[in-house]
Amino acid sequence: MKPYIHAKNSVRRYGGVPEDYIHIHNWFDSTKAAYPSVKHRAILHNSFGIFLAEQLFGVTMENSDGKIISVRDIAEDHVKEDFGGKIPTIAEWLDDMPEKSWMKGYGQKRFAEKEEMYHD
Repeated sequence: MKPYIHAKNSVRRYGGVPEDYIHIHNWFDSTKAAYPSVKHRAILHNSFGIFLAEQLFGVTMENSDGKIISVRDIAEDHVKEDFGGKIPTIAEWLDDMPEKSWMKGYGQKRFAEKEEMYHD
């Protein structure tokens, strides 16, 4: 679902205008710019992403009708709309991801040794 549609849904739930909410919905979908696949959702469309949204945008916001809205509610709505009511965890996204050697830091010592050569 596109951010503007999410914003219009927020208007139906909380009042105001789409512009009150679009920045939150754009943020959730900003990962599409780096990974234009449905898998982009693994980065922010989860319970941790909802927590991050609240940290970034504040616990509450005031819409153009003067109503105070929970940012967590808006964030949860975004994720639920994209997943048919579900809020996945990061574990659900990553548990089946294969581990590769670069993820474990192999080669770290060798990199550090090369760095020393340049700084001596």
